[in-house]
Amino acid sequence: MSTTAEVARRDWERQMGQRADASTALTRSHLLLPPDDVRAAAGAGQVTITWEPVRGALGYLVHRSEQPNGPFEAIDHGGRDVLAVPASGYADTTGEVARTYWYAVATVADLEQPSSELSEAVEVASLPARDAEVHLTAHVDQPATTLRRVWHMIGSERLSQLLSDETVGGQPIAEEFDLALQLARRELGVERVRAHAILHDDLGIYHETDGYPIHDFTAIDRVYDRLLEIGLRPVVELSFMPRDLARDPDATVFAYKAHISPPHDWDRWSDLIQDLTQHLVDRYGLDEVAGWGFEVWNEANLDVFWSGTRSEYLELYRRTAAAVKAVDERLLVGGPASAAAGWLGPFVDEVVDHGVTADFVSTHTYGNVPLNVREYLDERGLPDIEVWWTEWGITPSHFFEITDGAFGAPFVLHGMKAAQASAEWLAYWVVSDHFEELGRPPSLLHGGFGLLTVGNLRKPRWWALALAEQLSDQLVTVELQGDGASSMVDAWVSRDGAGQIDVVAWNGTLDQSKRDGAAILERRLVVRLEGLEAPTYDVVVARVDSEHSNLVARWDDGGAWPEGHEWASLADEDRLEEEELAPLRPDAGVGHLELGLPMPGVVRVRLIPRGD
Repeated sequence: MSTTAEVARRDWERQMGQRADASTALTRSHLLLPPDDVRAAAGAGQVTITWEPVRGALGYLVHRSEQPNGPFEAIDHGGRDVLAVPASGYADTTGEVARTYWYAVATVADLEQPSSELSEAVEVASLPARDAEVHLTAHVDQPATTLRRVWHMIGSERLSQLLSDETVGGQPIAEEFDLALQLARRELGVERVRAHAILHDDLGIYHETDGYPIHDFTAIDRVYDRLLEIGLRPVVELSFMPRDLARDPDATVFAYKAHISPPHDWDRWSDLIQDLTQHLVDRYGLDEVAGWGFEVWNEANLDVFWSGTRSEYLELYRRTAAAVKAVDERLLVGGPASAAAGWLGPFVDEVVDHGVTADFVSTHTYGNVPLNVREYLDERGLPDIEVWWTEWGITPSHFFEITDGAFGAPFVLHGMKAAQASAEWLAYWVVSDHFEELGRPPSLLHGGFGLLTVGNLRKPRWWALALAEQLSDQLVTVELQGDGASSMVDAWVSRDGAGQIDVVAWNGTLDQSKRDGAAILERRLVVRLEGLEAPTYDVVVARVDSEHSNLVARWDDGGAWPEGHEWASLADEDRLEEEELAPLRPDAGVGHLELGLPMPGVVRVRLIPRGD
């Protein structure tokens, strides 16, 4: 028999699939042609599809058929959200090994509209298991580009948890949540936090007495004071509706009953937003608040988050943006904060055709690398509007096992690299398993969204981001060749001012049916480093995979929660697993290394020049 919580979660999954006002008239997608020069390269257990980019494309949808003339179906890698990818280099590991398939690619201009016609099909079959290699050549004396730390914005449960006096798993929520934010600042370099429900009634911001509105920002001050003390800035997601201002007080979402309806009085909503914005500027100073960002609502394109229409959301946005800008034009405001990159077309139409203010476009996606919204905005003549992915993660599903294990480690690095040239921020959702949208965590490893568990133990996704954060700003030129190069296997290589070289390489597929790994997808990483200057380097290797830096491998989930001594043991073992290799002595400035790279897996090779 299903528990009440299980029934609630199944109902949530059903509702999350319901899009509000999904149908739109064709405007752009039929004008974009499918990509040219589609190619397929066979590898062990995988096929890599590449193509020439199409100007103005939001993304591309890879299709597969068992026959040369179809029928073709979009490949579903199990991400439970958007299937389109932003650019060339898609590794298909979902097919039967050594079976011949035909692949074709469609250009996507708007996810709410049909994609373009398909490209010409290409025929290929993946290869059986073999000793597969990827060759990485890094020219450490050739600066390439500056690393953009797009992960410095992160998602979070509602910030009122900083004021909680309750516990989960015997751990104090407020204290642990506070520490999770501190760790994100210290170890991942996080600068901004985006969270739901700053207007929720638990912070007492708004009520009506005898028909008159009363504003009280006392609790918000306590929350934001602490956030700034930690060294973090909020993204002020203006949601959800205070109960006394809601047109339909019975329309709610989440276990904490957030109100999702439009206001019963639009002018009172505008007054509340302007009053709150002015209060924040008065308390923290314009220079400070100008660096925050005000985001209008959350995923209004889903019925579960907005009981109004799309037109009413756009009205909410127009009024909110006007209220924020009435305080000062330098304050940043944006939206539509949509699920699955939805409503981008209608929102951008408001900006382009009706002059509505937007400093950034924000949207969300899961289970995939983020789409190229930058290309989309540039094509619409909006090169100065920033792109903020204010939610992104391995899955949109609560209580889903894939979030705890090693599969997510290469996933986050694929995403962060994909966003380098196309977004200002890619906020992983979320920082901590102290998260209560569908109820509080029932056990230590419960498939929670967090990068950290209750107890602030680091999951593999955390370690992957920590390795990225430890790279220096200066990236060097890298060439990748071999089986799955730049599709499954990718890398960054950096060099700092003291000559230290960091090679971070990862092997991962989007195919979530391979979440427990697949031997056929393991690769041998052959590294060639050119332009080395020191005669000798100490070599330290760090690994994140199913056997290394992986909490799942250390915790026997026989009980829901660790006991006292188990907590202490897990905390003591909560560290990045590293080993020293033999010193590297370059020959004419060239050094060679070879390492195994499992799938899923991340490896960091650090070369430290010796002083002798």
